[in-house]
Formats: sequence, structure tokens, C-alpha cells
Amino acid sequence: MTIERIFSYVMSARRQFAKYVFVGLTGVVLDMGSLIFLKETAGLTPILAVVINQVFLLSYNFTLNKYWSFRSGAMPSTQLARYLVVAGANYGCSVLAMYVFYHVYGFDYRMVRLLTIAALVGCNFLLYKHWVYSGETKTGITGI
Repeated sequence: MTIERIFSYVMSARRQFAKYVFVGLTGVVLDMGSLIFLKETAGLTPILAVVINQVFLLSYNFTLNKYWSFRSGAMPSTQLARYLVVAGANYGCSVLAMYVFYHVYGFDYRMVRLLTIAALVGCNFLLYKHWVYSGETKTGITGI
């Protein structure tokens, strides 16, 4: 792939990526808020807190990305199945990272969560764009 093609691709996807990042950033606020609440207030272990908060965040991220970031109007059954595959991989990475870097190496659980999220951003965007929500008809929804 040439530099020009890469640049062209990046430029064509920048608005969609910006929406995806916005959904992601608001998701991170919800993620971190619920993680800290579940750990500090409810007294759960960081691993259990991540397990619980991911269930809520899946619905939030799927819905906003489907209808706003990627503007897909197709029936969600196939998309949801694909989304759950990506989410399952993310979930596994999140739990594994929390175990290794918090329990084994003693890093702060909040930092572990933030770095795990940051590491998955680019890969997830490409998977959402080209696999989860690809080839679907677009809705007329322009904002939320």
C-alpha cells in the first residue's frame, strides 16, 4: 500500500473515526466511573468490577457506534454477533491485562484499564469499520 493510498484512506475515515473516538471517550468515562465505583464503593475486586462493568458498556458502545459512528441501518443480528466476537476478544484482553499487571506486577488498576483501552482503539476501529458494520445500508441519522 502506498503512502498516498494510506493518506487517502485516513482522510476519508477521519470524521467517522472522530465519532468513534467520541463514543469511546464517553465510554471510558462510564467505564472508569463504574470500575472505581464497583471497586471502591461496592468493595469488589478489580477483576470482578471489570467483568460487571463490561456488560453495561457493551450495550452503550454497540448502539452509539451502530447508529451514529458507522450509521448502519441494517438489522443488527449479524452485526451484534460480530460485535460480540470483538467484544469477547476485548474482554479477554481486559481481564488478562488486569490479572497480569495488577495482580502479578502490582500496577494501579486504573492505569491498567486505561492502557488496555488505549491499546485496543485502532484495532477495534478497523474491525468495526470493515467487519462489524461493513457493507450495510446507511441510515439518515446525522446525530444524537
